[in-house]
Amino acid sequence: MDKTIKALLLLLPVAWLMGCGPSEPTVEGRWYTQTQVDSGKTLFAANCAVCHGDRAQGTPQWHKPLPNGKYPPPPLDGSAHAWHHPLRGLKSSIQNGGVALGGTMPGFKGRLDEAQQEALIAYFQSLWSDQIYQVWLQRGGLK
Repeated sequence: MDKTIKALLLLLPVAWLMGCGPSEPTVEGRWYTQTQVDSGKTLFAANCAVCHGDRAQGTPQWHKPLPNGKYPPPPLDGSAHAWHHPLRGLKSSIQNGGVALGGTMPGFKGRLDEAQQEALIAYFQSLWSDQIYQVWLQRGGLK
């Protein structure tokens, strides 16, 4: 067997293990994979559902301030304003929380790594209708 072919055959498994092989496809028309959605659902249940609801439905009257002047947790299921924010803005909200914006959400920087933050976003975006997701993309959601 030719030395070049032998070398390629030896390197193929290494390349595969390093992530050069086939990757999981994204969810139809979206930036994330089903694995991210599944992971994000678990992370959401453990970190976010207590405030944002088990299906990211938010708090009733989320758009009206509480007696303390703070806003309650909004829906993340596409029925509120989360879709107005690009991916980097959603990550920033997870990292830094919402206290500076008049809310009560704590920041998760240092508690959730970037992959976990992206999984959370993948989960709640999976609840968005195709129409809302397409508007988000058109507004520059991936920028």
